[in-house]
Amino acid sequence: MSMRADRGVMLAQAAAVLGFFLIWEVASRSGLADPRLLPPPSIVLPKVVELLSEGEFRRHLWVTIQELLLAGIIAAPLGIGIGLVLAESAYLGRAFKPFFHFVAAVPKSVFLPVFILLFGIGFGQKVAFGVFQALFVLVIATSAAVAAVPEELLRLARANGATRRQIWLEIHWNAMLPLILEGLRLGMIFNIAGVIFAEMYVSRAGLGQRFSTWGESFRMPELFAGVLIAAGLSIIVNETLRVLERRAGAWRSS
Repeated sequence: MSMRADRGVMLAQAAAVLGFFLIWEVASRSGLADPRLLPPPSIVLPKVVELLSEGEFRRHLWVTIQELLLAGIIAAPLGIGIGLVLAESAYLGRAFKPFFHFVAAVPKSVFLPVFILLFGIGFGQKVAFGVFQALFVLVIATSAAVAAVPEELLRLARANGATRRQIWLEIHWNAMLPLILEGLRLGMIFNIAGVIFAEMYVSRAGLGQRFSTWGESFRMPELFAGVLIAAGLSIIVNETLRVLERRAGAWRSS
């Protein structure tokens, strides 16, 4: 039954994607949308293949991937660590959690000029802005994960003489991991958006830099093809972390 349900979901998703491209093609070909501004998929999709075959574009793509990976490697332990500290310390939690919630609600794009002044326009600035985008999501998600640990399991473990280390490894970690991975998944999406936005604002290399160049020169097929490639990159990251998240939370359903 589960396999049938999964197959049905996949078919529905495939149908939605095909329907989206069909509507896009019809809108562009029929004149509902200006094909100079919205080129049809029959032109954009071959351009995706063409871009991926170009060494120059792959160089820009690799720069973006490096920035995303480094930003994720920095943001993940930093955000999770801060979240654990705020969740474990009542004083620090009351003092600093409102700050993280407040900044998380502010559009991070307004801070980009500050990052440019502090870090310049090179590789480090894009990484720093990606970390900044993801950090607050990870802190909030980790704090929520600690609060979501079932109290009855903790009482049962203490009653059976479990040590603090055993409680953390066997109960806290297993209960928190799915929520932490969910926060990491959302944080990486913010990371991708932040890095590409920073590249579009001012950069010498990266996907965002290509988007800005294509937009300024009115090369719409290349622009839409690049957007599809960036969307594909986001989907790969999101679905990879979603699989890990489901595996980590499998014990809940069992």
